Amino acid sequence: MATITECRGALDRLSDSLARADGDVRGATALDRTLSCHITDLDTTFTGRLADGRIEVEGTVPGPPPAKAQIRLAMTGDDLVAMVGGELNFAKAWASGRVRLEAGFRDLLKLRSLL
Repeated sequence: MATITECRGALDRLSDSLARADGDVRGATALDRTLSCHITDLDTTFTGRLADGRIEVEGTVPGPPPAKAQIRLAMTGDDLVAMVGGELNFAKAWASGRVRLEAGFRDLLKLRSLL
């Protein structure tokens, strides 16, 4: 099972990848939205923002998200680490229910290029 430190590192690596993205992916990450990532097996939520093409983690709280972020993710720590490491395809994990992504319709349309 992935640790909180490994999950935080995965989010940092994901942020770095998004910052280096080009084209449609860069456009999708140009949003300025609140973000939460609930790590279900650790019952911990990372809170922050997607802004300027980066994920800015602002804090970690026990349990589910304390407030409804504009973009909400939920998955196990192992799935987060595997996705960022390229071992798990986000679209397949989302389609199978291993990863949950909730956002407004317009945000989902923009984020689809990340899938």
